[in-house]
This record gives sequence, C-alpha cells and structure tokens, in this order.
Amino acid sequence: MILKDCPIKTYSQNRLILLVSILLILVDNFTFFRHTIEAYPLHTHIGFLFSVAVVLFALTALVFTLLSSKWTSKPLLILTLLISSMAGYFMDTYHVIIDDSMIRNILQTDIKESLDLLSLKQGLYLLFFGIIPAYIVYKIPIKYVSTKQALWQKFTQIVILILLITINIFIFSKHYTTFLREHKPLRFSSNPVYWFYSIGKYIQGTFHGDSIVMQVLGEDAKIISNDTDRHKIIIMVVGEAARADHFSLNSYSKETNPLLKQEDILNFPHVSSCGTSTAVAVPCMFSIYKRKNYSYKKAIRTENVLDVLHHSKQVALLWRDNNSDSKGVALRIPYQQYKSPQNNTLCEEGECRDIGMLVGLEAYIEKQKNKDILIILHQMGNHGPAYYKRYPKSFETFTPVCQTNQLEACSKEEINNAYDNAILYTDYFLTQTIHLLKKYTHTHKTAMLYMSDHGESLGENGIYLHGLPYFMAPSAQTHIAAMVWMNRSLKQSIKPIDTDKSYTQDNLFHSLLGLFEVETKVYDKTLDIFH
Repeated sequence: MILKDCPIKTYSQNRLILLVSILLILVDNFTFFRHTIEAYPLHTHIGFLFSVAVVLFALTALVFTLLSSKWTSKPLLILTLLISSMAGYFMDTYHVIIDDSMIRNILQTDIKESLDLLSLKQGLYLLFFGIIPAYIVYKIPIKYVSTKQALWQKFTQIVILILLITINIFIFSKHYTTFLREHKPLRFSSNPVYWFYSIGKYIQGTFHGDSIVMQVLGEDAKIISNDTDRHKIIIMVVGEAARADHFSLNSYSKETNPLLKQEDILNFPHVSSCGTSTAVAVPCMFSIYKRKNYSYKKAIRTENVLDVLHHSKQVALLWRDNNSDSKGVALRIPYQQYKSPQNNTLCEEGECRDIGMLVGLEAYIEKQKNKDILIILHQMGNHGPAYYKRYPKSFETFTPVCQTNQLEACSKEEINNAYDNAILYTDYFLTQTIHLLKKYTHTHKTAMLYMSDHGESLGENGIYLHGLPYFMAPSAQTHIAAMVWMNRSLKQSIKPIDTDKSYTQDNLFHSLLGLFEVETKVYDKTLDIFH
C-alpha cells in the first residue's frame, strides 16, 4: 500500500491546502496553459505566464482556505482532486468547457450514456491525477491547533493570498487587461477555479428557496379550423447532435439522405439551435422564451407549447423518448420511455433503436377519435462519442469507421464515417415515419417535423462533441438539421414557405400553434414558419 512503510509527516491544515493547490495547477491545467501560451508566446511572455500560474494557484488556495475547517478540509480536497482529474481529462481530450450548462447536462445524463464515455485514458487520468493524490491526502495526518490559532492562521493565509493576487495583477496590469477583455475564453479552462464558479452559477440558477409556481400559458387556446376540416396527425422528431452540413439534403458530399431525397421534403438549410447541449436546447425549443432571454429558471416556472396545445382540449399529446428524458418538457403530458427493451421491441446488444418508437403508434392513433394528434419522438440519433453504436451494422455504408469512444485515437475520416452512418440511419428512421403517416393521407392532414437539438464538433480545430458556451461555439454545434414533410391536403391549406430564410428554434413554439390553427394570446404569427 502507498505510504504503508514510509514515515508520514504531520502537516498543518493550511500547508496541505497549499500543496494540493500547487499539484492541481501542475497536473490538471494542460489545456489552460496550452491555450494561454498560444495567446502569449513563451519566449516573449515568460514572466506573465509565471504570474498567471501564481494567480491561479492563489485563487485555488483562497477558495480552499475560505471553506476549510477541521471537518471540511480533507473531504473538500479529496473531492476536488477526483473531480478535477475528470475535468482535466474531458478538457484535454474533447476540448469541452465545464460551465453551468455542462454541469446540468452531466447531471441529467443517465448511466448508460455515461458508460459510452469510459476509456482507458480516462481511467489513467482518474488514477494518477485523482485517486492516488486523494489517497495520499486521506492518509496524511493533520496537526490541529486551538480554534483561536486556527482562525488567526486562516486569516493570515487569506491576507497573504489576496496580496499575492493583487501584486501580480498590479505588476502585469497591461497583460491582465488583455487577458480578461480580449481573451475571455482562456479562463474557462482553468481547473478547478472555473468549475468552482460554474457550480455556484448552476446552484443559483437551479435551486430556489421558495416553491415553484407555474406560469400558465394559453388557457384561452382553441382550434379555429371549421368542422369539415380533416383532423391532423403531426409527428415531430427531436434529433440528437445532428449538424446540418452532414446532410446531403444540404449539399454534403456523401449521400447521407438517399431515402429522404425521394420524398417531397421541405428542407430548411439555415436553422440555428437555442443551445449547444440537450439540457438547454430541448426545453428552450419548446419554450415561449427566445434564446437571448431563455434561462433554466424561467423554463421550469413557465408552461411550454405542449401545455398550450393541451389547454385547447382538442389535441391528443404523446412523448416517446429514446434519449435520456424530455428535460422537463413532457412533465404534464403522457410520456413513454423507449430506451429499454421493456417498451422498445427493437433493441440489440444493449442499444435500443429509434425505429422502435414507431411500433404501436398506429394503435395509439386509432384510439384518438375526433382529435388532432401531436406525437413527439426524441431520438438517440447521433449521440457521441460512440457514434458506431448508433446504427445497426447493416447501415455501415461509409468505412473505415471509428470503433471507439476515444475519438482522439481515430482519424478524421473514421470519425466522420461513423457519424455519417448514424445520419444515414436517421434518414431511414425519418422515412419510415413518413411512410407511417402516408397511411392516413386520405383521412387526415399529416406532417412530419424534424429538428435536431444541437450540432456536434467532430475534431475541427481539436474540438469534439458539443456543449461549448454559445458565444464561442463553432457553427458545427449550433447549425442544425431541420425539415418538414406534409401530405397534399395539409400543404394546400398553408401558404408557400420560404425555406431559404434563416430560422432558429425560437420559431418552433409559434409554428406548432400555427400548424394546429390554435388561436391564443401567446401566439405570434411573425414567428410562425407556416403562417
């Protein structure tokens, strides 16, 4: 056992904090210093770079010192070492940012999705940068002093650390001005300082001292179509991590939409997402709030477009999910989880297929007499990084493929091929959805809407997956695939649509209301794509 046969030195609480802070700066900030050196070359800014390291160390130690006590110091240091090792791994490997949105996404990700991220490299990071240092901290005995001495020592250390930060910023004030103003994204990869801040921001935006009172929307909702109109069957497919530029409908070089191109599709090539993660984009797209004024706090306190349709009492609603969950959107309507064989009859090797969500829909439709119908199907789609798991082997058209979740170990071609095969399977799934709707073409007005939640980075500029803060995210994470198929009777009842216009997920709330011809005060025709 480590330290078993070695004499163990007794440390003061404050000294242990300083040593752990130094270790965190040295082993968990490779991405931070790499980006900083790119902005401030080593041969001309060595003094400033050393100052940045000192300030980051002092900030880390300051947080630990403020939160330290006889009972909290060791648990805090151990937990920080473990979390920082994982934060360092994901930042070094996928170049993601651990902000409040990413924390929400992590907490809402189920165990099965988390297993897709496990790798040998991740285990080594956890072992050498997390578990072993944490074990050493656990075993080191701390010499405690009287309460009066402890408070004096804490006060002294806090003052010294603040002075250290102040002096460094004063000496290199010109550098820190540009660092904070012109290179704002650099601090997002500081570890653990930025994820400390992000946890605070997440708690502030999530938890509330008072009880949540829902703001009701559209209680006045009613459908204004006349009695002779056919009822509508609308199936909306919420895609997962499908970027627009990998759809051949959008002129991608590979034929990823061979089936959809044979259908009468209205393709929207210029659509932007509301967020860069499922936890943000899915509730935002169904929300009345636009991206610029959307927040999680608002979303959980305000009804969404599905609630407005429900208030009309003329629309039957159903949400089927092959992803983690609806992110709170479907809390007040019928919901079915299709990520396990319990409901999904089309599962293989631990992976339940999106196509399984279509099974039994005809029986559901037949039961909804004298009502319009809206069915939401939430795809597993292109959920990464294990893209090769997202489609049956028969859809492996583009080869060679990346057969691991360690994307950095694969070539760009292999990653793109695995991702594109998953798009090819979505092409099949959407086409089968259209074929189901065609069975009702003589009795109903029918439509299939498809909109991805967000896009995906596939290694461009060393960035993988998604979840970067929106203002710095590449278009690969925000430019999403979207399309509509309508049968003739529905298409004839609406005006021609300008598909070349730029749209966003802000349009969805009002477009769904417009498609069902819902009259309500919360409807804005200027945001309705179908108006």
